[in-house]
Amino acid sequence: MPRDTIPSQFSSTRRHVLLGGSAVALAAFAQWPGSASAAELDPENFLALSKQLTRHDDLSSDIATAMLEAFKATGKADELSALADGADNQELANAVVAAWYSGVSPDPDSGEVLTYTDALMWQAMSFTKPMGYCGGEMGYWAEPPAG
Repeated sequence: MPRDTIPSQFSSTRRHVLLGGSAVALAAFAQWPGSASAAELDPENFLALSKQLTRHDDLSSDIATAMLEAFKATGKADELSALADGADNQELANAVVAAWYSGVSPDPDSGEVLTYTDALMWQAMSFTKPMGYCGGEMGYWAEPPAG
């Protein structure tokens, strides 16, 4: 069959082959679509990561949600996802733990206090309590704490 009788929609040119091969190579390099879903870390997974990093099982899901949003505001969503998937990022892991202990947002532009009385520092400092938090009835401080 002569070349001019083949419909052009079915012909493959060298350009089509090169473009198709480039697209396949690019998709393999980008690990598409697998990496698209890895960037999403939901509050439940962030809470699980936080429990693992802090070694505390009694963390609040509400605080975890607010903290995750604060980390996302700093542009750390992809790094948090990688950390949850097992990546080694000691600096970010320390930032997560520090946020839970201080109760302060990890976003330096925010200055928001995510939690005060539930910050883990109060459990670490068993000899004191949050300021403004009642420790008991009037005069409770006169007796030594129970064992």
